[in-house]
Amino acid sequence: MVQDTGSGPTPPRVVLVTGASTFLGGYLVARLAANPDIEKVLAVDSRVPSKALLRRMGRAEFLRLDIRRPTIAKTIAAHNVDTVVHAATSVMDLSPHSAAIKEFNVVGAMQVCAACQRSPSVKRLVLRSTAMVYGASGKDPAFFSEGDHAVREPSNGYGRDLLDIEGYARGLARRRPDIDVTIARYQAILGPRIQTRMGAYLSAPIVPSVIGYQPRLQFLHEEDALGALEHITLSAPSGTFNIAADGVITLTQAIRRAGRIELPVPSGLVTPITGVFADVRSARLRSSQMDYLTYGRVLDNTRMRTRLGFEPRFTTSETLEDFIERGASDMVVSPNRWRELEQRIVSTAHQLL
Repeated sequence: MVQDTGSGPTPPRVVLVTGASTFLGGYLVARLAANPDIEKVLAVDSRVPSKALLRRMGRAEFLRLDIRRPTIAKTIAAHNVDTVVHAATSVMDLSPHSAAIKEFNVVGAMQVCAACQRSPSVKRLVLRSTAMVYGASGKDPAFFSEGDHAVREPSNGYGRDLLDIEGYARGLARRRPDIDVTIARYQAILGPRIQTRMGAYLSAPIVPSVIGYQPRLQFLHEEDALGALEHITLSAPSGTFNIAADGVITLTQAIRRAGRIELPVPSGLVTPITGVFADVRSARLRSSQMDYLTYGRVLDNTRMRTRLGFEPRFTTSETLEDFIERGASDMVVSPNRWRELEQRIVSTAHQLL
């Protein structure tokens, strides 16, 4: 874990944001560009953002660059960048993991950290990480704090990538102690605008779950995810922080509130069934997601409040409700209908006793 300095950094003057075509990266650029205290905002991505997102970015300068190449170092030097936000890892929100994605994540992060190390102007690096670094198993603690290590460390997928990337960021902090490094470990994000695999999973008409397990989940609202990243970029101390909302919900509760039909099946059938009832590209589940949907994962957000100074607007339940009302497709079974069915089952059971 990156050591907490306990003091805030100097306000940014020139900010470079990677992953500008993603929801978090692009909307962060838009917010920073609207801040008159920031002199220049550079939006970097190998993919061109949508026209709507480019319009939102306003005065920000978009640079089409591949962060795996040395041009990222030249860009940082040419513009005297003092703050780098590595949000290119946000590709994990929707894209299924692959060898090409792993290369992009790992090699890209190595180049970004190396560029920061060589640049005398860089004073701050912000890394968007993920709660997947904690893994998921039946022996996990009730709440993961930032100092906890995975009981069963991710061996592949995005969790493994981000563990390695966090290692590069910590290495940078050791080699350049004058650079403030902040690592933000995000819980699962939901919202009406952002596209995530969890959102796709909960939007399917029939949602398969692992029979015999009831995982505890947390959801972070897209606005809180964006607000936290902006807060960290502008004023947060260095260190590692869990970014998570208050409250916990079980998978069954989430499925029913979303008006979906839960289908408990053996773990080996969850992925193929999900592919049948949802968008195959966005809802494809890997081993790390299967572990999460089997055992769940809950984060302790105490340091987020006390040291980072960030307060989410939405709880887990409120995040799910907003996703249902404004983002998800039409319900298959309404919550009122679920309650009626439950009451009938209970009544029938009492009659049989």
